[in-house]
Amino acid sequence: MALQQVVEQTVTGLGYDLVEIERSAGGLLRITIDLPWTESAAEQFVTVEDCEKVTRQLQFALEVDGVEYKRLEVSSPGIDRPLRHEQDFVRFAGSVIDITLKAPIGAAAGGQVNATRKKFRGTLERAESGGWQIVWSDEPPVKPGQRVSKKRVPAPLQALGFALDEIRDARLAPIVNFKGRAANQAAAADTE
Repeated sequence: MALQQVVEQTVTGLGYDLVEIERSAGGLLRITIDLPWTESAAEQFVTVEDCEKVTRQLQFALEVDGVEYKRLEVSSPGIDRPLRHEQDFVRFAGSVIDITLKAPIGAAAGGQVNATRKKFRGTLERAESGGWQIVWSDEPPVKPGQRVSKKRVPAPLQALGFALDEIRDARLAPIVNFKGRAANQAAAADTE
């Protein structure tokens, strides 16, 4: 059986989602797992115990199939989780993501965006056409303590529609807030 099949069967059999398989020089086999997504369990995360359980099971499965590796590493996807499948995009709709396109956008964006641009950071949204789009503003973020004129006109929002096969890489943007989730929820409630 192929490596992909062995790992996928083992990981999904234990109740986890396989995010990524990576083979590196020196015999390192890195497996990234995540918990299956449900709206009720949106704030659950992979623990060290989860990784340990999958590691033990994978060691047996890989030995039985004769897969050679020197070191096995099982981990959670982290704050910059890759988005690979349609279900990942559905799960993280409304989140800030970074995407890199396979080819520059060309003149399709209407002239406001550099035609050779491939990388974007913005909010992932479902497009009206049923596809996906990323929405962003090129306005620099306001620094803490900086005064902003009430007369200042904000930069317009820009949107770029894309198909999944046009993407080279898509990941959650690694944005860290050291004030905690409660601060994010309070800030969101203040803006409504």
